[in-house]
Amino acid sequence: MPLSGGCHCGAVRYEIDGATVAQAICHCSDCRRNAGAPFVAWGMLPEAAVRVTQGAGQLTTYRSSEHAVRQFCKVCGAGLFYRNAVNLPGLIDVQTATLDDPEALAPTVQVQAAEKLVWVDRLGEMPAFPRFPNQDD
Repeated sequence: MPLSGGCHCGAVRYEIDGATVAQAICHCSDCRRNAGAPFVAWGMLPEAAVRVTQGAGQLTTYRSSEHAVRQFCKVCGAGLFYRNAVNLPGLIDVQTATLDDPEALAPTVQVQAAEKLVWVDRLGEMPAFPRFPNQDD
């Protein structure tokens, strides 16, 4: 069954129809800085398995390194896709948090762990609140 997703504002929508090659969390500084987050979860698929169904004209392409390009919505800035023709020929990474059901492609591996922020390993030890501290449910 195809999966669907899109950007934050809804201008760009996409479908995935096919099995992933990998489902990973990436800790590289390039992903972190691009997303403004401590890591990014990706689903890697053959390029033919991903189809933009709405708002292709709203996608902007950004060359984030010598071989890598990232695509994001030019309306809301949400990152969606990553390609690297040298290291990952014929493949596309989809940011899994942009899926309508992000649980559908749970990460199974971590990559670029050499660049992982030290405090990420302590996430499970930190207090966790259902919403905000001091807020009744």
